[in-house]
Amino acid sequence: MKLDDFNFDLPEALIAVRPAYPRGSSRLLVAGAGWIDDRGVADICDYLRPGDRLVLNNTKVIPARLSGLRRRESAQGPVEARVEVTLLEPGGGAEWLALARPAKKVKPGEVVEFGGGLSAEVQGREGGEVRLRFSVEGADFDAALEAVGAMPLPPYIAARRAADEADREDYQTVFARHSGAVAAPTASLHFDEALLARIEAMGVGLTEVTLHVGAGTFLPVTVEDVTTHKMHAERGEVSAQAAQEINATKAAGGRIIPVGTTALRLIESAAVAKGEIAPWEGETDIFIYPGFEFRLTDALMTNFHLPKSTLMMLVSALMGQERIAEIYQHAIAAGYRFFSYGDSSLLLPGE
Repeated sequence: MKLDDFNFDLPEALIAVRPAYPRGSSRLLVAGAGWIDDRGVADICDYLRPGDRLVLNNTKVIPARLSGLRRRESAQGPVEARVEVTLLEPGGGAEWLALARPAKKVKPGEVVEFGGGLSAEVQGREGGEVRLRFSVEGADFDAALEAVGAMPLPPYIAARRAADEADREDYQTVFARHSGAVAAPTASLHFDEALLARIEAMGVGLTEVTLHVGAGTFLPVTVEDVTTHKMHAERGEVSAQAAQEINATKAAGGRIIPVGTTALRLIESAAVAKGEIAPWEGETDIFIYPGFEFRLTDALMTNFHLPKSTLMMLVSALMGQERIAEIYQHAIAAGYRFFSYGDSSLLLPGE
């Protein structure tokens, strides 16, 4: 199974750099085994049935991108350098693993000042990653990060524009509850409270799980044989209540429909048998590619993904490689907007 099997040509004009306004007004491509409907996200209720259950990822994106100054003494006097930092994952106490650009501008023992009373000492460096110990932790760190941090937009957006105040709302779901993600579960960005209320009113259940999406979700696959790719690990939790709700829906014959690949990866990690899930907490590096046996997922709502990405491999596993290629060809020809701020799809394998 080669990397090129998951490649396609995407016109740059189809890469969305802002979401559709208002929330929920994006287009929705609905695809079964042999049909495609071009609809809007607001029409999703036409394809849901009473007794189905949507699984939502309630992680909250932190403003994980920081810009700071490193000061270093030299024979000519103090030398300053601008350093851009993106938080990756927390360590113990005030420590975080982060990406630093340019990493060569910082050395262990040096301090980077971010403003607002927030600074960090470099504990160690390996390649582009650094381990930082911040000057504050806990609630004080959260408050400082809110004050000086920026939303960590994906690279393909950040290359075109800087994050701004609008992204603090746009790049966050309306049900975000548990802080820890450095990337949004983007399929969930399409939902507002009114649409969620309509879905519940028609007898569709809503279950929340938590997977803190990491920056590794944007890392390219670098191996030709995709089966040898190693996924990044992400922290998550399926509560006892969530497991009970999913199991009850499966037992009653309802469909389990994750909203986004993060929710899908989490529940498949927590699955203990075909049609059964147990409470779960920990890290998952599950890699889903064609040949994977889904134990809980009956359908998937998801945005359109990057060529040669692990998420292209996931949707190919769900729908079949030939079928997903047809769906993406249709999406491109029809002018759907791609990636995190783009339009969405509802994939219904076997229907």
